Amino acid sequence: MLTNRECQVENSFRIYPDNWLTPTNFQQFFDKEQPLVVDLGSGKARFLLAYAKAHPEKNIFGIERMLKRIKKTNNKIIRQNLANIRIARLEANYAVNYLMPEKAVESYFVYFPDPWPKKKHHFNRLMNPQSLDGIYRTLTDEGTLHFATDHLHYYFQVMSLLDKDKRFESIEPYMPSDEERTDFELQFRDKKAIGRFSIKKVAL
Repeated sequence: MLTNRECQVENSFRIYPDNWLTPTNFQQFFDKEQPLVVDLGSGKARFLLAYAKAHPEKNIFGIERMLKRIKKTNNKIIRQNLANIRIARLEANYAVNYLMPEKAVESYFVYFPDPWPKKKHHFNRLMNPQSLDGIYRTLTDEGTLHFATDHLHYYFQVMSLLDKDKRFESIEPYMPSDEERTDFELQFRDKKAIGRFSIKKVAL
């Protein structure tokens, strides 16, 4: 059942929090309560749609800041009749740090985020010390984060952060099925090395 302001647009799977300043129970927007998986920066939604189709037992929440992509994703959800997806136009870091409740997320996926390659822009990167604080706070016990990028400098920067962070431990990297590979991975996988890792929240 679509609820709240989500019903303001017919056939919309978009979420509109009532309060943009405090944590939101995103489970309320789904038909039933199931483990919550969040795709941070869902892009053109190839991974989002394929993962949701393969995992009807999970609620999949796609976060994307580009309105055009959100609108196209909503249409794809309708065409594919995927009731376990909701999407929102949000900035990913803000969503993790301010809108996601404590211990609410079973898994985060961060696939091919904007690398912001210029050094003066690195503070814009999705993966940074503040976002790791938010990810740890909002993951369930032993919840996971899965990350992939074609920008190896970014990959090694994040790995350096994690090497010093005892709140997480490395696990076998999640390998997407061919259907789950993002448009960016399909574009670059034969041209560039892909940096990929998965980590698990550790109780302290």
